[in-house]
Amino acid sequence: MAKIREVTIRESKGGFSLFNSAKKIEKDEYDFDGLDSMRKLLRPEKARMLDVIKHKKPTSIYGLAKTLERPFKAVMDDIKLLERFGFIELISEKTKKRVRHKPIIATDHLIIHLRI
Repeated sequence: MAKIREVTIRESKGGFSLFNSAKKIEKDEYDFDGLDSMRKLLRPEKARMLDVIKHKKPTSIYGLAKTLERPFKAVMDDIKLLERFGFIELISEKTKKRVRHKPIIATDHLIIHLRI
């Protein structure tokens, strides 16, 4: 069964803001300064990250950073953004002395509605 994520963005005072989503999240978390913010969300490195999560199934964010050959902090920042927008979920798994967070794909399709 396909997991679909719908996002509705509307023009508001010269910018764009998300005002409706399947996941109940406060509007403040989604305010856009314009289309530039949306482009940041859909950058190639995030698409590559989603591809690695989907196909290589890393067991942790650290493992994901190693696979992508990117700094952990940069990957973590991208993970937070992708999680906030509902692209991924983090599953907590307890290891010997630590809790690691395994990223998994939360949606198969993203539908963006843009109201102008």
